[in-house]
Amino acid sequence: MIDLYYWTTPNGHKITMFLEEAKVPYTIHAINIGRGEQFKPEFLAIAPNNRIPSIIDRAPKDGGEPISVFESGAILFYLAAKTEKFISSDVRKRVATIEWLFWQMGGLGPMAGQTHHFRNYAPEKIPYAIDRYTNETNRLYGVLNKRLADHEYVADDYSIADMASYPWIVPHAAQGQNLDDFPHLKRWFEAIKARPGTIAAYAKAKEINATPPSAPDEEARKHLFGQTAAKTA
Repeated sequence: MIDLYYWTTPNGHKITMFLEEAKVPYTIHAINIGRGEQFKPEFLAIAPNNRIPSIIDRAPKDGGEPISVFESGAILFYLAAKTEKFISSDVRKRVATIEWLFWQMGGLGPMAGQTHHFRNYAPEKIPYAIDRYTNETNRLYGVLNKRLADHEYVADDYSIADMASYPWIVPHAAQGQNLDDFPHLKRWFEAIKARPGTIAAYAKAKEINATPPSAPDEEARKHLFGQTAAKTA
């Protein structure tokens, strides 16, 4: 059994997509990040970066004590290794999967997140910041589109690399991106969107948080955007 500490963000969706695809039993513990629940001591004990998602594996492969894992990419890699699913045993496909997982974690996620912030959440519209991050997100969409021109999925077989990237493409309109400009990426996106595991994961999100995305209120802004080392110590 996996305990999943989760909120309805792209990084949260990655993990529910895997668990639904792999048919791993799990229990969701909702962490409402707009209300500061990510700063509770019991959550920080397993997620020291005060970010969702995090998991506790109550039945690790070695049969020992429960294992906690934080950071969405590390969680995907851990679950893939545990279940031996969605990461190939073929060395070349495995390396490609790891490369593209790291690409998402280091590039697509952070850049798309900043794009979304400055375009939609920042109280002051700063043209330089909007252009900087929108253009970089566009470049990264282009990188993924080029990869998918001759690969059905990013590492040929459907893998954790696809699960990592897909949720960050879902809010493409809010990032100022048009999928029609990226035909190979669009084909890939529609294929993943139609998978039963994806459908189930996003249905679960609506059960947890039925409120559609909107501009955060003042309390949410304080918790999401106003933290420093001193405030979280």
